[in-house]
Amino acid sequence: MLFRDIIIPQNELNSKPVHRVITDSGDDYLNYKVIDKETYYRKGVFRHFSEDCKCSVSMTARIDVTGLVKYSKETGSKFYINFLYILSKVLNSREDYRMGYIWQTGEIICYDVINPTQYVFHEDTETCTPVYTEYDEDYEKFYSGAMRDIEEAEKTREYLLDAQNHPNWFDASFIPWLSYDSLNIELPDGYLYFAPIVNWGKYREENGRLLMPVSVRLNHAIADGYLIANVFRLLELEIKAFVNR
Repeated sequence: MLFRDIIIPQNELNSKPVHRVITDSGDDYLNYKVIDKETYYRKGVFRHFSEDCKCSVSMTARIDVTGLVKYSKETGSKFYINFLYILSKVLNSREDYRMGYIWQTGEIICYDVINPTQYVFHEDTETCTPVYTEYDEDYEKFYSGAMRDIEEAEKTREYLLDAQNHPNWFDASFIPWLSYDSLNIELPDGYLYFAPIVNWGKYREENGRLLMPVSVRLNHAIADGYLIANVFRLLELEIKAFVNR
């Protein structure tokens, strides 16, 4: 697939011009803006953790999904897709979670939108198939799109991962067999991979509430403890807003 890059002027303090990448057929592929490293609010932190101490940060915490489980049962909808929608909405709510790195030019970028790469597990082969689902703020559109993607993935046993053509997708993986206490994702040292990697496990009852383990991994150059902890806080707030719509 061929792409062309259209530059759109941008006057924001921390940003250079916006780039709109178009496919050879003329369809929009993705939009992003280049972050000015000199005015980036995390300039010092970014330099340190992208040059001196390259590393990532991951946290696991349990979030209260009692209301979402109840909503899913009452509406006959799938808890998994409902949570995937809420997770995608949270990660699109702040620029810090939509960051990217272009290694060819050394540029920090921020995508307009990031989308979830979910994984469909096949019981017969005990393998999974990656599924690229587009995020839509409209819940009904997202739900139907995710369902359609899952149904298509169930027809194959191929591992169809295509990260090169899906740069603004983040990993969203459900581990339904275990209500775990911690999980850590390792990447090669010095690899500036900025997309979030999120896993979640089976929820379990504790003191009358249903708690679910969620693990979030982000590169330390663009995120710290506060920003990762904030994901868990936003998830619980968004769950409450979602079930009370």
